[in-house]
Amino acid sequence: MKQVRPHPQVIVTRKAARSLASGHPWVFEGEVLRMAPAPTDGREATNGCLVDVLEENGTWQGTGLLSQRSKIRVRIVSRNANDRFDQAFWRRRIEWAWRHRRVAMDGRSLPGCPPDTASCRVVFSEADGLPGLTVDRYGQVLVAQVGTVGMELLRATVYPLLLEVLQADGQDVRAIYERCDAPTREKEGLPLRKGWWDSAPVLDTRIVVRENGLAFDLDLENSQKTGFFLDQKYNRRAVRELSRDRRVLDCFCHVGPFGLNAAAGGAQLVRCVDVSQMALDLAAHNASLNGLDDRMGFTCANVLEYLPALRSDRAFARAEGGPFDLIVLDPPAFTKSRATVRNAARGYREINCEALRLLPRGGYLATCSCSQHMTRDLLAQAIAEAAHDANVQLRQVEERQQAPDHPILWGFPPSHYLDFFIFQVV
Repeated sequence: MKQVRPHPQVIVTRKAARSLASGHPWVFEGEVLRMAPAPTDGREATNGCLVDVLEENGTWQGTGLLSQRSKIRVRIVSRNANDRFDQAFWRRRIEWAWRHRRVAMDGRSLPGCPPDTASCRVVFSEADGLPGLTVDRYGQVLVAQVGTVGMELLRATVYPLLLEVLQADGQDVRAIYERCDAPTREKEGLPLRKGWWDSAPVLDTRIVVRENGLAFDLDLENSQKTGFFLDQKYNRRAVRELSRDRRVLDCFCHVGPFGLNAAAGGAQLVRCVDVSQMALDLAAHNASLNGLDDRMGFTCANVLEYLPALRSDRAFARAEGGPFDLIVLDPPAFTKSRATVRNAARGYREINCEALRLLPRGGYLATCSCSQHMTRDLLAQAIAEAAHDANVQLRQVEERQQAPDHPILWGFPPSHYLDFFIFQVV
């Protein structure tokens, strides 16, 4: 399609055009051949503005948001030549995102529990056509992260629409709390900040939310990211279903969601381990909130040192509640770039090997990776090598991914970042 378009232009390589045509929504700095003013009025591109992306032969590839200081130079927001980027456009994007959560999640809610959309990811950046914006819902509060200059300029448009769309659907959502404090913002030349948006009604940043029928006391202001890791919602439920009468070791437990689900599922005992005492204190508090503290214990330790210590010291293992017959490994991302994937693979192999050496025949391992660079196949290979090193055979019970409120956009690998396996040692 060749037509006169209203925005400043970014002319890209043939390789970039092929990538865009395959569904990838990014144009990288090295793929830009040149910039051109808007053909209608001669406007030059400014940082964060909408730009039309064209191949060198003049073929329009889409319209996106320009980031002049980022290696990701343009993030596509539309490939529909008829779109007009007014308030109605951004409202549609939010409505589509919210409708997907209602369809994909509310039917899975546990009996007698609030809808699963009461705590969920409402907007997942590029996967919802809103690049640079992540929004999580925790009851009455939306927690928003803005990571790009283009979306920073759209906050005044998008934030009110978020509240309007959810409230029009009957949701009791009252305020937006910003967690725009990720260091990646500095790469876009954006300041770091956190706090209530636009004099919104100031609620307490310590709130209690429910997931899978369990109560969690969250600190929206000081916790990691937006306050909770919602992407594991249904994986936690899968662990819960395996836990009855088992002795469970929850490694990298954070504030205890896997461990609490195991205890709620009827585990005899759950030992939660994390290197952060602050996280463990919250986990213990959450156990008490749910009346599960009588079967849960908490240990502050580095898991990479803790697992070998359990294996080498039987008295210590018994004191910790072992022997365990279900181990959960939910580590932080061991790699955030392709350059460190090899070292990350070694780390995943080591922790899985140590866990498998602790499990008896018939025991279960729930293990995952939350790094987009540690792909499903790389993780599977690391686990297979771990099983070989531990001299055990694995029978796969389930293979899972992130919850559907973190949708995977095909053609865009970064949107698929969480892989989760459950195995039985046979």
